[in-house]
Amino acid sequence: MLRLKRGREDRARVHPWIFKGDVADVSDVAPGSAVTIVDASGRFVGRGFFNPRPALCCRVLTRRDELLDREFLKRRLSGAVTRRQEAARDEATVAPRLGRLVWSEGDGMAGLVVDRYDGALVLQCLTLGMARMRSAVLDALAAVVGDLPVFAWDDEIAGRFEGFEPARAWVTTCGLPPSRLEEPVVVEETPVRFEVIFGHGQKTGLYLDQGENRRTIGRVARGRRTLDAFAYTAGFACHALAGGAPSAVCIESSGPALAAARRNLELNGVLHRAEIRSGNVFDELRQLERAGDRFGLVVLDPPPFARSRDAVPAAARGYKEINLRAMRLLEPGGMLATFSCSYHVSEELFADVCRDAAADAGVTLRVLRRLGQSRDHPVLLTVPETGYLKGLLLEAV
Repeated sequence: MLRLKRGREDRARVHPWIFKGDVADVSDVAPGSAVTIVDASGRFVGRGFFNPRPALCCRVLTRRDELLDREFLKRRLSGAVTRRQEAARDEATVAPRLGRLVWSEGDGMAGLVVDRYDGALVLQCLTLGMARMRSAVLDALAAVVGDLPVFAWDDEIAGRFEGFEPARAWVTTCGLPPSRLEEPVVVEETPVRFEVIFGHGQKTGLYLDQGENRRTIGRVARGRRTLDAFAYTAGFACHALAGGAPSAVCIESSGPALAAARRNLELNGVLHRAEIRSGNVFDELRQLERAGDRFGLVVLDPPPFARSRDAVPAAARGYKEINLRAMRLLEPGGMLATFSCSYHVSEELFADVCRDAAADAGVTLRVLRRLGQSRDHPVLLTVPETGYLKGLLLEAV
């Protein structure tokens, strides 16, 4: 049992994170096991997985008096999948075969991520508790989604903090031969296709949270020479070129990402219209500006600049620098899609940074749209950490 300090129960009733400083005492709980949470008076608050190792020692999974067993996992997984199917029906589309099925706290499954890549699933555990429940999660997935091969691709940083060995291997093969499992998977993000090699690259193979934004770029790219900075595997560039951009420049510093970008561009038949540059984006933007280069569409999708609150001031300076340089590269009427995936950088701060960059660049920009993570990454009002990706689509006037 985990007993909260007096005054800490109100937050625990709406937010799933319990820190060591919230805890009065805890007893008879093995690391990674389920624990009953009560307030200072002994009244039931919820149940979650406890781990004494990290500062964030418990994540609430339910506020009902129910067991955290296979049936619980099945109910939660079924709810998450059903919500996505209903959303597809509301939009008169076919349920996607590429996207996020379970988004941790956003789906009431703190510590678990499940993504679908056509005929396969990628399972990612972020807590010791979920790692210990992996076999039960696999059973629940088979019951809800069907028999699909599952690749376990745990987050290494989370494993280090939580104290478990991250898995990176096929855990369910459904009888597929090893040679088949080693092949790249080609998935469709209409109208673009991407190659994914499980176990290689970032996230679970693709930045699925940017899926809707990539399609937006494809819709506005016609006739616009495009710059895809921090291109990774050229997701934005592929959509822009498929949408009618006459050419695209991709800037990326990672060798493996550049090789994957080349394969994706070739897969979509647009490699001949793309220029791939290996280098530091900050340096490349300055070089393009000095050369007098101009673009009709620029995409800035950098990695997180602030992984903690202490890093926010430096992150703000970095965001201002790249946005200022990008704004100076816009031709009249050009568009800039700029993003921050740093949770600690708020939407307000990010907008302020972009506003300051525009003032220093001497550019007037119209806000066409505010951008965020794809809807299969749901955001909870009482858990602001579930909403981390923010962006702006701007037009030079």
